[in-house]
Amino acid sequence: MEPGQTSDQPRTRFGTLKRVALIGSLLATVILFVILFLYWNPGAAANQQHEASVAAAVDSTLLGEDQVESLTMADVIKRARDIRQSMSESLHDYTATFVKQERDASGVLGEETAMQLKVQTPFRASDGQAAKRVFLRFVAPKALEGRKVIWGEDLYDGKMGVHEVGMLLSLKTIWLDPTGMLAMQGQRYPISEIGMVKLIEKLIERGQEDLNDPDLTITLKQDHDFYGTKAELLQVVRSRPSKGSNDFSMAEIVLDPSRKLILQYRSFGWEDSESENANADPPLLESYTYKDVKTNVGLSDIDFDVKNPDYGYPAF
Repeated sequence: MEPGQTSDQPRTRFGTLKRVALIGSLLATVILFVILFLYWNPGAAANQQHEASVAAAVDSTLLGEDQVESLTMADVIKRARDIRQSMSESLHDYTATFVKQERDASGVLGEETAMQLKVQTPFRASDGQAAKRVFLRFVAPKALEGRKVIWGEDLYDGKMGVHEVGMLLSLKTIWLDPTGMLAMQGQRYPISEIGMVKLIEKLIERGQEDLNDPDLTITLKQDHDFYGTKAELLQVVRSRPSKGSNDFSMAEIVLDPSRKLILQYRSFGWEDSESENANADPPLLESYTYKDVKTNVGLSDIDFDVKNPDYGYPAF
């Protein structure tokens, strides 16, 4: 025995070692329990990942903002109906840069596509029953730059007049059935569905489906900066998959409250629970954005005519 050492010290050290061993054993048991729980309940891990991912998406946009409030789906539908009513009263035509990206029926996400857009709405007639007309000039991606499409309910027997790009394809106007296989290749909706009016109508329709869904959390951010426009950002988060055909994990809607327009709609699916990347963002399902919107600019028949000299359609 060393000078000054008492006979109790070895027992103290032995007791400390026992406590350390006991704590280590308890920690190992807890870790084993968690591993077994996740193994037998893989959905729990997937749900936690989804909730964390959605929370991060919401937080990145909303946290730190003063003007954020919670809404119900009934509130969203009321806002959408007010916009639809305003459009029916005053939106005769408009131009915009239209940017879209869609996942097709086979699950493949297409390239982001940007187009210069001209639209005459049905509301230019006093009875709201005028023929809808659309002109598109593609500006991106590079492979499609210069493609032009004209379609109208009352034009060319309902066919799309397409002026393609490329040495050979550009020599002749191609006439396509808007709902045919060629026109719908890689598209989620036909050209007749394009436009802000149809987008707000679809929002109302889908909102009705989710009107009484208790798994939705909806937030509204005022004064959202949307390409220089002071807008409202609505975020709709679903806590678990629904049985509806338009299921999503999160949707974002941008509204222009001063001009009564819808400027963007984006929806996201659910993360793949089998994915190796546990931190992957929810997959984009569809995105429709209207930028640089100018309303009631006085579009006329020549804006939807293949003989418009500014369009360069071939003469035959």
